[in-house]
Amino acid sequence: MLALLVGLGWPVVDTPEANVHCTSPDGRLYVGWLPEDPDAWARGILWRLQVRPAHAEPWTQEFGLHTPSEAVAGFLTALIAASTR
Repeated sequence: MLALLVGLGWPVVDTPEANVHCTSPDGRLYVGWLPEDPDAWARGILWRLQVRPAHAEPWTQEFGLHTPSEAVAGFLTALIAASTR
């Protein structure tokens, strides 16, 4: 999934703890892969997506440890497709 974001020109920042943060070029979409984030780990979260629409309230979607990465990738792909319309 990170290869998809890199291919779309999203900057990718990885931390020494092995967490990865990606933000869309327009700053409206954020994707975090958080295997070593203590707060996320305590709640069983591995992926966090945050959306800041231009004319709506921001929202967050989180995916747990047992969510297949293919499901997260599908959700993100649909979200990216919808945001480019």
